[in-house]
Amino acid sequence: MLLETFPTGPLGCNCSIVVDPAGKEAVVIDPGGDFPVIRAAVEKAGARVVAIVHTHAHVDHVGATAELQRWASAPARIHEADRPLYEMLPVQAALAGIPMPEVAELAGDLADGVTLSAGAVELAVLHTPGHTPGSVTFLVASKEGAVAFTGDTLFRRSVGRTDLWGGDAGALMLSLRRKLLALDESTTVVPGHGPRTTLGEEKRANPFLRRR
Repeated sequence: MLLETFPTGPLGCNCSIVVDPAGKEAVVIDPGGDFPVIRAAVEKAGARVVAIVHTHAHVDHVGATAELQRWASAPARIHEADRPLYEMLPVQAALAGIPMPEVAELAGDLADGVTLSAGAVELAVLHTPGHTPGSVTFLVASKEGAVAFTGDTLFRRSVGRTDLWGGDAGALMLSLRRKLLALDESTTVVPGHGPRTTLGEEKRANPFLRRR
């Protein structure tokens, strides 16, 4: 598996490109903005985008989705519980003080237990609500070890906020305890913003998890 992660858009959303190096197929996770940068990364990898997926539907995680979808001719997906949030894009953009992105065609099929494939690379979908109703985590197993793309559910030394529309602090803690903390401690965490970490590090040093 090849993996590249870089910040995009005005709020620095981490966009990740997961590539099967043999089949040259790629999944793009959270194209938050800066479409030319995302396109250049895909082209550098020599890959074809087969899916565009989102950990949740906040405006800073979907800013380049429509452009990427049009260029790649690939399906774009969210969890259906975040559909109302996506339909509130104009309100989200106004509240965040950023330009309204172009609206994309989104399938709502990222249900818990679904597995997506890019060649030999498989991404398992874990429904991890709390930050938003439809927040999901993508779990990838590889020879180099497991990687969890947690969106805004879990950060290095922090967790996602729950004071925005659809946020639920109780649901967030259940997602952390039942889904994420159940994974192996060696799992690399790629959050929606900021640096990578591991589940083991967060179990030991994240103040929100130590209080559980």
